[in-house]
Amino acid sequence: MTARWAGGIIEGSLLGLARFLRLLPFSTIEWVGRRLGDLAYYALLRRRAVARENLTLAFGHDRSPEELEGLCRQTFQHLGMTSVEVLRFLFPSPTFPLSRIRVEGLDHLRFAMDRGKGALLLTAHFGNWELLAAAHVLSGYPLSVVARPMDSPILNRLVTRFREGSGFEIIGKRRALAEVIDALRRQRMVAILLDQNVTRREGVFVPFFGRAASTSKGLALLALRTKAPVVPIFIRREADGGHRVFVEPEIPPPRTEDRTKDITAFTAAFTRCVEETIRRWPEQWFWVHRRWRTRPAHEV
Repeated sequence: MTARWAGGIIEGSLLGLARFLRLLPFSTIEWVGRRLGDLAYYALLRRRAVARENLTLAFGHDRSPEELEGLCRQTFQHLGMTSVEVLRFLFPSPTFPLSRIRVEGLDHLRFAMDRGKGALLLTAHFGNWELLAAAHVLSGYPLSVVARPMDSPILNRLVTRFREGSGFEIIGKRRALAEVIDALRRQRMVAILLDQNVTRREGVFVPFFGRAASTSKGLALLALRTKAPVVPIFIRREADGGHRVFVEPEIPPPRTEDRTKDITAFTAAFTRCVEETIRRWPEQWFWVHRRWRTRPAHEV
């Protein structure tokens, strides 16, 4: 009972903060988000250590320790701004921020959807990925997103509220295969975030910043089975405080007759696309996740 009471207090406080943020100009909201990120940078020691380790693995060969530390702090500031933005848009409807989102490359998506098989959208925990899903209405196509519940029940309820207000469909990871196939049959876009560590059973090892990373093979399996096009789509934060969605050309499937090799090659192509995006704006990726946690058998 005590835990439920405390959880209610925290959730109520966050909703109160969301209402208060409605009254602030966007420049102030951005400042609040940066300061929240600074607080997290100093307070969340384990997460900061994970981010430092990841950044060193990715960029340690060509950036100084001081540069990596600065990038680490920028990452936390970005996550702080992302969190505050999501809270801000709980009230009113999340469709409100669409005027602050610009889109480029929409022709790539139209070309894919015109083939009548739906589309699998490759994306990542990059930029404000929650706003990316909310921005699907700008494309004119219905969206489903494969996602798992957040570890925190409180945050999960708040994010679910944001997502439901955004008008897209959530597909739970446990029942993803059948529901994704059904969504594609209904001519929907299906977004899959493909940038987090998975177990050896769930994934294949492909290069990511020059180091083997266990990556879900689910997107490759779905694409090969359904023949649906895979279209990369990301969102980045811009200097003026707005956001830009950019759609890239479809990633073509492998042309071999070996299914196992095709799955690995397709997944490697997806991961390479994600890495190229992160390299351009590294402070906007989710470095606090242990991306290289699962190791190949020969390294254990």
